[in-house]
Amino acid sequence: MAQTKTTLIALKLGSALGALMLAVPAMAQPVPDETEIDETPDVTNTIVVTARRTEETLEDVPASVSAFDTAALERIQAQDTTGLQGAVPNLNIVQGRGSSNATNIFIRGVGQPDALQTFDPAVGVYVDDVYLSRIRGTQLDLLDLERVEVLRGPQGTLYGKNTIGGALKLVSRRPGNDLRANFGLNYGTFNQLDLKGSVSGPLAEGVSAGIAAMYSRRDGFVEDRVLDRDYNDKDTLALRGSLALTPSDDFRIDISADYSRDDASLNVGAPINELRYLFTGLELLPLAVDPEDYDYTARTTPGLPNSTKLDHWGASARMEWDVGPEIQLRSITAYRELVTDDYIDIDATELEVGDVFVGVDQNQFSQEFQFVYDGVGFQAVAGLYYLQENITSDQRAFADDLVDLRGFRAVNALPPALLGPDDFPTFLRTIADDLQTDSYAAYANVDVELTDALTLAAGIRYTYEQKDYFRTTSTFSSAPFLNSAAPFEFAPSDSWDDVSPMASLRYEFSPDASAYLRIAKGFKSGGFNGRANSATETSAYEPETVLSYEAGFKASIDGQIRLAGAVFYNDYEDFQARVSGIEVDPITNVPTPTLGVLNAGKLEISGAELEVAWTPTRAFLLDAQIGYLDAKYDEFADDRFTSTNGSRAFQTPAFAPDWTIRVGSQYTFEFGDGSDLVIGAQYKYRSEYALSVDNTLIDSTTRIEGLFEDGHSLVDARVEWTAPGENYTIGVYGQNLFDELYKTDGQEFSSIGNIRTVYFGAPRTVYLRLTASF
Repeated sequence: MAQTKTTLIALKLGSALGALMLAVPAMAQPVPDETEIDETPDVTNTIVVTARRTEETLEDVPASVSAFDTAALERIQAQDTTGLQGAVPNLNIVQGRGSSNATNIFIRGVGQPDALQTFDPAVGVYVDDVYLSRIRGTQLDLLDLERVEVLRGPQGTLYGKNTIGGALKLVSRRPGNDLRANFGLNYGTFNQLDLKGSVSGPLAEGVSAGIAAMYSRRDGFVEDRVLDRDYNDKDTLALRGSLALTPSDDFRIDISADYSRDDASLNVGAPINELRYLFTGLELLPLAVDPEDYDYTARTTPGLPNSTKLDHWGASARMEWDVGPEIQLRSITAYRELVTDDYIDIDATELEVGDVFVGVDQNQFSQEFQFVYDGVGFQAVAGLYYLQENITSDQRAFADDLVDLRGFRAVNALPPALLGPDDFPTFLRTIADDLQTDSYAAYANVDVELTDALTLAAGIRYTYEQKDYFRTTSTFSSAPFLNSAAPFEFAPSDSWDDVSPMASLRYEFSPDASAYLRIAKGFKSGGFNGRANSATETSAYEPETVLSYEAGFKASIDGQIRLAGAVFYNDYEDFQARVSGIEVDPITNVPTPTLGVLNAGKLEISGAELEVAWTPTRAFLLDAQIGYLDAKYDEFADDRFTSTNGSRAFQTPAFAPDWTIRVGSQYTFEFGDGSDLVIGAQYKYRSEYALSVDNTLIDSTTRIEGLFEDGHSLVDARVEWTAPGENYTIGVYGQNLFDELYKTDGQEFSSIGNIRTVYFGAPRTVYLRLTASF
């Protein structure tokens, strides 16, 4: 059966690739001469990437990679990593739920939206080849970058851990031998103020240095008119220093250090249904506003501090030694530390039902050694990788308005003395936990030119991970039976290993047209439920894997058009899903909310992608990115769904819209004095998608409409004038110009007070930018 299934997949991909490629050889033209290339706009210029850990042009990579240099980031109006939304097919990248500093990233329907410290990301984020272990601290401002690369599909044979869905790679600008400086000022809607600057250049023979800094603030776009305070604001400071040493022609060292501080207000969403008391299920608070009528106003608990804080810093050293003309040795050493103190009003109301504090202290050390061989007809990359991560947290859950003992007294088996005198008792839960992860890997990837036109690539990675976890939970209440007789303690330890292979074939029809086939496996290790408060929630969850089949093509036509297309199929197994439920004690009849983690079974994800850039004239540019995704559960076992024989496979996978589309354009007017005026716009569309794994009622096929985004369109535009000499630019930029109301994320905690909360994207914003470059 497995062989038949693989054959069918290969036939489907081959047929689709054949259809895509029918016209490519006929369209391919000779490579334009150097003068013609220099005169074309940036989208058709050659882009050199390091997606496979060696320098190669984007067209030569036998995989789906989107790359953005500084001009392209300007064109899509990206100010931080979430600005890539829409510009990469089948990418979901938005601010994470309830946090000002986390990022929810899904690629081709594979991701992990939960910022809880025991959940590993499914899309790896790398800054200068250093892996960031948490989704907190990844909403990075794009400061002094050379480029951004987005790799779609499993990347395990070349990248650290947890690249089962893909990788987001940020490459900083290296100080060089030329003095350069760049300064920018933005001012706009909601009192937005951004100050950015960078300076780099030589200090001595073989020594260059650079420094970059940024301060960004903005008032909140969500208003609490009762408490007279704003939410969803920004207050960020970032610094980065770098030192490039070249003691000899064959040896270089890059040292960098960075620090960022985020001091924002609460990140607040909106409830989508009424709140209900625990135990009785009676209505606690009716739904105040239909989410469809949401107007960026919100309520939070008066006593909850309006604060989320982050301190994030790190340092790395990269050494490269050219042993010979074809061999290079590399070492990448890095240390990072992340500290967050987040208050979160999960229920997004004035009541204390789902109010929490989460304080996290995380540090990580990583060491990677690489061997690179670049010979005629044969290239190889091999390496050893080690990561140790330590993460502790202090959590408090405040819920004085949650518990209702009316009616419960008459039907439970507890004596009155254990219930206490209060029908609405106080409730506080405290949590402390500690997780240590040790990850080891060895990998190798080779490219062999079988003929002048045909190249075979193959890679393999072995991963071993050990996790040791400790969690203690205590509950305090004025109802004695809710108090902890003793703290609940949970101290598991486990390890997992995996072998992940990759193979690809690339055929070059001409210097500017090629096609490829690729098969790769992705792996993410298992773990432990960081919300376990009872024995039934303590089961370890198993690793998840993806087997990805992909076929694609890349072409350049007459120096004016660049094309890249792909079709793919992902066999995704043991997806780690956090689910909400209620557990009833058979003796006391006490219902207890549960937040478990289970391996959901299997998903089948197929789709297609197309990226096009066209410059019909030197002044005019059109580009488009289109993604189609068909994601569905093949298996999703959950015993609570008795009406469907224990299956939830009918549900919609989260963050997997059928369509993601972006169309952009810009026109440059050149004036006789050497100045120019650029007018640009972009249209972005996302079709309907689910905001949560739990998106139907328990034991029901009725979906929860509020946990879906119906689909939306956004329009951005910009006008930029650049002075003669290209040193000074002034521009006006608008985002979400038609003020579209759209949801980006959702919380499903219905087992706790019937909490379901959604989060919205920013309304229309306009800002003015002044830049100076030397």
